[in-house]
Amino acid sequence: MPAPPAAPAAPALESAVRLSSTRRGARLARYLAVQQLERWGVPYTAPASVSVAAITAELAANAVTHGRMHDRDFRLRLVLVPRAVRVEVSDSRPDRLPLAAPQPPDPEATSGRGLLLVTALADRWGWHHGPAWAKTVWAEVDTAPTRPGRSEAPCFGRSPHS
Repeated sequence: MPAPPAAPAAPALESAVRLSSTRRGARLARYLAVQQLERWGVPYTAPASVSVAAITAELAANAVTHGRMHDRDFRLRLVLVPRAVRVEVSDSRPDRLPLAAPQPPDPEATSGRGLLLVTALADRWGWHHGPAWAKTVWAEVDTAPTRPGRSEAPCFGRSPHS
Protein backbone atom coordinates (compact mmCIF):
# COMPACT_ATOMS: atom_id res chain seq x y z
CA MET A 1 0.00 0.00 0.00
CA PRO A 2 1.47 3.38 -0.93
CA ALA A 3 2.24 5.81 1.87
CA PRO A 4 0.37 9.11 1.78
CA PRO A 5 2.29 11.90 0.11
CA ALA A 6 3.78 14.57 2.31
CA ALA A 7 1.93 17.86 2.22
CA PRO A 8 3.58 20.51 0.09
CA ALA A 9 5.77 22.78 2.23
CA ALA A 10 3.93 26.02 3.00
CA PRO A 11 1.42 26.11 0.15
CA ALA A 12 1.07 29.58 -1.28
CA LEU A 13 -2.70 29.27 -1.65
CA GLU A 14 -5.26 26.55 -0.89
CA SER A 15 -8.97 26.01 -1.44
CA ALA A 16 -11.19 23.07 -0.49
CA VAL A 17 -14.88 22.34 -0.88
CA ARG A 18 -17.21 19.39 -0.39
CA LEU A 19 -19.58 18.67 -3.25
CA SER A 20 -22.49 16.29 -3.69
CA SER A 21 -21.64 12.96 -5.30
CA THR A 22 -23.84 13.71 -8.29
CA ARG A 23 -23.25 14.68 -11.91
CA ARG A 24 -24.11 18.23 -10.92
CA GLY A 25 -21.44 18.14 -8.20
CA ALA A 26 -18.87 16.91 -10.73
CA ARG A 27 -19.73 19.75 -13.14
CA LEU A 28 -19.53 22.25 -10.31
CA ALA A 29 -16.07 20.98 -9.33
CA ARG A 30 -14.67 21.86 -12.75
CA TYR A 31 -16.30 25.28 -12.70
CA LEU A 32 -15.03 26.05 -9.19
CA ALA A 33 -11.50 24.91 -10.07
CA VAL A 34 -11.13 27.30 -13.01
CA GLN A 35 -12.78 30.11 -11.04
CA GLN A 36 -10.31 29.59 -8.19
CA LEU A 37 -7.34 29.56 -10.55
CA GLU A 38 -8.57 32.82 -12.10
CA ARG A 39 -8.74 34.39 -8.61
CA TRP A 40 -5.18 33.21 -8.03
CA GLY A 41 -4.03 34.88 -11.24
CA VAL A 42 -3.98 31.85 -13.55
CA PRO A 43 -6.10 32.93 -16.56
CA TYR A 44 -8.80 30.67 -18.00
CA THR A 45 -6.86 30.38 -21.24
CA ALA A 46 -3.51 29.49 -19.64
CA PRO A 47 -2.37 25.94 -20.47
CA ALA A 48 -2.28 25.06 -16.76
CA SER A 49 -5.88 26.20 -16.28
CA VAL A 50 -7.10 24.25 -19.31
CA SER A 51 -5.34 21.11 -18.05
CA VAL A 52 -6.60 21.57 -14.48
CA ALA A 53 -10.17 21.98 -15.78
CA ALA A 54 -10.04 18.70 -17.69
CA ILE A 55 -8.27 16.84 -14.88
CA THR A 56 -10.73 18.13 -12.27
CA ALA A 57 -13.67 17.14 -14.45
CA GLU A 58 -12.31 13.62 -14.87
CA LEU A 59 -11.35 13.06 -11.22
CA ALA A 60 -14.70 14.43 -10.04
CA ALA A 61 -16.59 12.26 -12.54
CA ASN A 62 -14.64 9.23 -11.31
CA ALA A 63 -15.45 10.11 -7.68
CA VAL A 64 -19.15 10.30 -8.55
CA THR A 65 -19.14 7.17 -10.70
CA HIS A 66 -16.75 4.86 -8.84
CA GLY A 67 -16.39 6.41 -5.38
CA ARG A 68 -19.96 7.25 -4.52
CA MET A 69 -21.61 6.06 -1.34
CA HIS A 70 -25.14 7.00 -0.31
CA ASP A 71 -25.26 10.39 1.45
CA ARG A 72 -21.49 10.92 1.14
CA ASP A 73 -19.95 13.91 -0.60
CA PHE A 74 -16.63 14.10 -2.38
CA ARG A 75 -13.97 16.70 -1.62
CA LEU A 76 -12.14 18.91 -4.08
CA ARG A 77 -8.92 20.52 -2.88
CA LEU A 78 -6.72 22.84 -4.92
CA VAL A 79 -3.27 23.95 -3.86
CA LEU A 80 -1.17 26.52 -5.69
CA VAL A 81 2.48 25.97 -4.88
CA PRO A 82 5.41 27.64 -6.56
CA ARG A 83 5.41 26.47 -10.19
CA ALA A 84 2.48 24.00 -9.90
CA VAL A 85 -1.22 23.51 -9.20
CA ARG A 86 -2.24 20.40 -7.29
CA VAL A 87 -5.76 18.99 -7.68
CA GLU A 88 -7.00 16.47 -5.10
CA VAL A 89 -10.32 14.67 -5.20
CA SER A 90 -11.25 12.52 -2.20
CA ASP A 91 -14.16 10.08 -2.18
CA SER A 92 -15.66 7.54 0.21
CA ARG A 93 -14.50 4.36 -1.51
CA PRO A 94 -10.93 3.50 -0.48
CA ASP A 95 -11.57 -0.02 -1.79
CA ARG A 96 -11.94 1.19 -5.41
CA LEU A 97 -8.47 2.28 -6.47
CA PRO A 98 -7.36 3.64 -9.81
CA LEU A 99 -5.11 1.52 -11.98
CA ALA A 100 -1.42 2.34 -11.62
CA ALA A 101 -0.96 2.14 -15.38
CA PRO A 102 -4.26 2.79 -17.17
CA GLN A 103 -4.68 0.77 -20.36
CA PRO A 104 -6.50 1.97 -23.48
CA PRO A 105 -10.01 0.53 -23.61
CA ASP A 106 -11.51 -1.28 -26.56
CA PRO A 107 -11.97 1.29 -29.35
CA GLU A 108 -15.72 0.61 -29.30
CA ALA A 109 -16.01 1.23 -25.53
CA THR A 110 -17.90 4.32 -24.41
CA SER A 111 -15.87 4.82 -21.22
CA GLY A 112 -12.52 3.97 -19.69
CA ARG A 113 -10.35 6.76 -21.09
CA GLY A 114 -10.38 9.15 -18.13
CA LEU A 115 -7.15 8.20 -16.40
CA LEU A 116 -5.40 8.14 -19.78
CA LEU A 117 -6.46 11.78 -20.10
CA VAL A 118 -5.16 12.54 -16.60
CA THR A 119 -1.87 10.81 -17.43
CA ALA A 120 -1.53 12.87 -20.62
CA LEU A 121 -2.35 16.24 -19.03
CA ALA A 122 -0.78 15.99 -15.56
CA ASP A 123 2.91 16.33 -14.90
CA ARG A 124 2.50 13.97 -11.94
CA TRP A 125 -0.45 12.05 -10.53
CA GLY A 126 -1.21 9.29 -8.08
CA TRP A 127 -3.42 8.30 -5.17
CA HIS A 128 -3.26 7.56 -1.48
CA HIS A 129 -5.56 6.36 1.27
CA GLY A 130 -6.95 9.14 3.39
CA PRO A 131 -8.36 11.11 4.89
CA ALA A 132 -9.94 8.51 7.18
CA TRP A 133 -12.27 6.08 5.36
CA ALA A 134 -11.50 7.65 1.99
CA LYS A 135 -9.05 7.74 -0.87
CA THR A 136 -7.58 10.76 -2.59
CA VAL A 137 -6.57 10.88 -6.22
CA TRP A 138 -4.26 13.78 -6.97
CA ALA A 139 -2.67 15.36 -10.01
CA GLU A 140 -0.19 18.19 -10.42
CA VAL A 141 0.18 20.51 -13.37
CA ASP A 142 3.26 22.67 -13.66
CA THR A 143 2.50 26.36 -14.13
CA ALA A 144 6.04 27.23 -15.20
CA PRO A 145 8.44 25.06 -17.15
CA THR A 146 10.78 23.27 -14.75
CA ARG A 147 12.09 20.64 -17.15
CA PRO A 148 11.58 19.61 -20.74
CA GLY A 149 8.73 17.17 -21.38
CA ARG A 150 6.20 15.68 -19.01
CA SER A 151 6.54 12.81 -16.61
CA GLU A 152 5.29 9.60 -18.19
CA ALA A 153 4.59 7.61 -15.03
CA PRO A 154 2.34 8.38 -12.07
CA CYS A 155 4.07 8.96 -8.73
CA PHE A 156 2.18 6.80 -6.26
CA GLY A 157 2.59 7.32 -2.56
CA ARG A 158 4.94 10.28 -2.65
CA SER A 159 4.82 13.94 -3.42
CA PRO A 160 7.42 15.70 -5.52
CA HIS A 161 7.28 18.53 -2.99
CA SER A 162 8.57 16.49 -0.07
